[in-house]
Amino acid sequence: MQPLQPEDPNLIGKYQLLARLGSGGMGRVYLGRSPGGRLVAIKLVRPELAESAEFRKRFAREVNAARTVGGMYTATVVDADPGARAPWLVTAYIDGSSLADAVAAHGPLPVTSVLHLAAGLAEGLCAIHAAGLVHRDLKPSNVLLAGDGPRIIDFGISRAMDAAGATGTMSGTVLGSPGFMAPEQAEGHEVGPPSDIFSLGALLAFSASGHGPFGEGSTPALIYRVVHGEPDIAGLPGGIRPLIERCLSKRPLWRPTSQQILDELGTAAPTQGWLPWPVGGATPGAAAPGIAAPPA
Repeated sequence: MQPLQPEDPNLIGKYQLLARLGSGGMGRVYLGRSPGGRLVAIKLVRPELAESAEFRKRFAREVNAARTVGGMYTATVVDADPGARAPWLVTAYIDGSSLADAVAAHGPLPVTSVLHLAAGLAEGLCAIHAAGLVHRDLKPSNVLLAGDGPRIIDFGISRAMDAAGATGTMSGTVLGSPGFMAPEQAEGHEVGPPSDIFSLGALLAFSASGHGPFGEGSTPALIYRVVHGEPDIAGLPGGIRPLIERCLSKRPLWRPTSQQILDELGTAAPTQGWLPWPVGGATPGAAAPGIAAPPA
């Protein structure tokens, strides 16, 4: 979290901006406050992207997709204006670090925490898939670690699972994150819920080891390993390795469904204290000077 800069707006819609939370390819994310005092996360699209009619369509799909998804382990959409000069989307603020930041700062999670993480994310994916959607970009930076469980965020490239939007490409570009996307997605073929399960397996391997199962390198090298190589999971703890191995099957039909994972790990549902110290003690919202906690 960083202070606002002179070029940042004071208001987006009816929401007062308090701080910068981060930025990405789509735009900047701010911490804001609603008129009633609730903390929210506000995604503001970059001006150059807003000029693209195709991108506006994509952003409107994100808003519509996110509004249809419920459940405890996804970020709730509060408000949005896809038609604004600079489109924006508001979600409930989740007080917690991303999985990517937590592992970078504190190392791999213990097995018990990874099992809790798997159960929470499986429930989140159940809600996403029940809504007829595929996330398409499940990766460590799109998972937030809250005290009562993980949250899946950013439906930036999810689409309704219909005949017109079933492939992973737009204008010839593969959408997703190399190293975490499924082989069929990397090759531009049809994607579905099993594609998210592959990403879940890669994400769980990252959380347990501190690195992705297909290593690092250029995008072409990572995509080649995802499609043709075997994941590096030999050193993972035995308590989580069999599940990750099944999720990372090259064949979509061999992967478990989100419901099957949830049934298998139901007793591992996240509870208070599911994260180790200091990951569980990191509260970005509380660390921001001058920002009061949201009302209970």
